[in-house]
Amino acid sequence: MQTIEEIIDWGLIPYSEAWDRQTKLFNEALERKQKGEKPVQKLILCEHPHVITLGKRGDEHNLLSSREFLQQKDVDFFHIDRGGDITYHGPGQLVVYPIFDLDAFGMGLKTYIHAIEEVVIRLLSNHGIKSERKDRATGVWLDVSDMRMARKMCAIGVRSSRFVTMHGLALNVNTDLKYFTLINPCGFTESGVTSIRKELNVDHVDMETIKQEMISLFKEMFTK
Repeated sequence: MQTIEEIIDWGLIPYSEAWDRQTKLFNEALERKQKGEKPVQKLILCEHPHVITLGKRGDEHNLLSSREFLQQKDVDFFHIDRGGDITYHGPGQLVVYPIFDLDAFGMGLKTYIHAIEEVVIRLLSNHGIKSERKDRATGVWLDVSDMRMARKMCAIGVRSSRFVTMHGLALNVNTDLKYFTLINPCGFTESGVTSIRKELNVDHVDMETIKQEMISLFKEMFTK
């Protein structure tokens, strides 16, 4: 049976440090695969201090503030090697980095992204939040049929090589949403963003509970 073999929780970690650690694990998995060995399927969970990241084909015009202003607000900025456009990470947002060998799960990249979206959709459903996919836009959304009401709950951006993955998803749990005003989230100008806390209209959502639900649902989706 093929399943997730290692769960890693980095807690609150600077983006640059997480990127370095993740890249090291990604390269190790690639090296094992190139040698004909089986990579260890790893699922990493963490939060980041305030940071904005721009994907490799992202449009920097979707950054609505100057680099100087970001520095004043203690918001880091990185142009990185994932797909997708621009997004924000910060405390209260659950970031998940799967280092998976998709061949072991019999998945291509499109199926993989669909599976990640399904994990989040099921998690939100457990909390009474109805979410869905949006045509021609990765991630998980609410009320996509009404452009005025459509809002994004979870961003997804991945990198893969030889069907080994890195980067992943960012789910707004207790995220301070005002930081999204610094960007056009994922390049969209007509849609808003939201969080579990906002949708449930509560003061705080227990992050540990969300983490455990995320781990359980990933194991359900990625077991063969």
